[in-house]
Amino acid sequence: MIELVIDQRRKDLGGFEVGRVLPFAGHRTVGPFIFFDHMGPATMAAGLPRSVDVRPHPHIGLSTVTYLFDGEIMHRDSLASEQAIRPGEVNWMIAGRGITHSERFEKARAQGDTLHGIQAWVALPEALEETDPAFFHHGEMDLPTYEGGGMWARLVAGKAFGVEAKVKTHSPMFYVHWRLDAGAKAELPAEYPERAAYVAQGSVEVDGRTFQTGQMLVFAPGQPVLFTAIEPSIVMLLGGEPIGPRFIEWNFVSSSKERIEQAKADWRAGRMKLPDLDHDEFIPLPGDPPPAANPMS
Repeated sequence: MIELVIDQRRKDLGGFEVGRVLPFAGHRTVGPFIFFDHMGPATMAAGLPRSVDVRPHPHIGLSTVTYLFDGEIMHRDSLASEQAIRPGEVNWMIAGRGITHSERFEKARAQGDTLHGIQAWVALPEALEETDPAFFHHGEMDLPTYEGGGMWARLVAGKAFGVEAKVKTHSPMFYVHWRLDAGAKAELPAEYPERAAYVAQGSVEVDGRTFQTGQMLVFAPGQPVLFTAIEPSIVMLLGGEPIGPRFIEWNFVSSSKERIEQAKADWRAGRMKLPDLDHDEFIPLPGDPPPAANPMS
């Protein structure tokens, strides 16, 4: 039933840590999910320096999916989108042929905050990798919920458990937030060929084994999976249809290595850097020299 267990790897982003789960050397994707970071939980004091913000950077060939349990992040992008995300909401950004965005902790800077959530990337199907970039924000009314037997669930994106979220997706997939009371039982059906569960908080028992915060369980296809919460727990379910091989380098995802090289050249040449989001420095490619200080930042 359990094909693989992936432990998060802690990574310092220059002010707070994330637990990186995907991509993993032995299992790079789960359905279309090609990147999965667990942010926090992190306490951020008022007066947080701007250096902690995620500065403007580019993407191609994917959708970014931001979902929070606690805290607030301000999203800005080169389509002129400006949208705060709060717990229970979804920011879904389609990079397609190219987009630039930043993520800022403005609430934390003003008054302090606690950040806890998941940032995921969903690879676009090969035929749609060069689609037009777009940004969508969805509130709680767009995301179906269910409650019963000590389990509360929200469908964040895709189709699962007989319902569909009002989030534009490009391939068959599911993304679910479970909140389980101690002793609660819940089942993941065998609906999709690729499925995984990430323990974001607490601990659960699956197939006679106990799993803790920071572990992703990747399941073999064909059988439902029963979970029992050992303590109050948060579990994220994810997966879908396989998307085929993808190259991933820095912030770029593509079925073509040549396309990634082109995107790198475009970024270095400044062809993806308009508008100058908040007059900030842009993140250089790994190995590039840092940009000169911007007097307006």
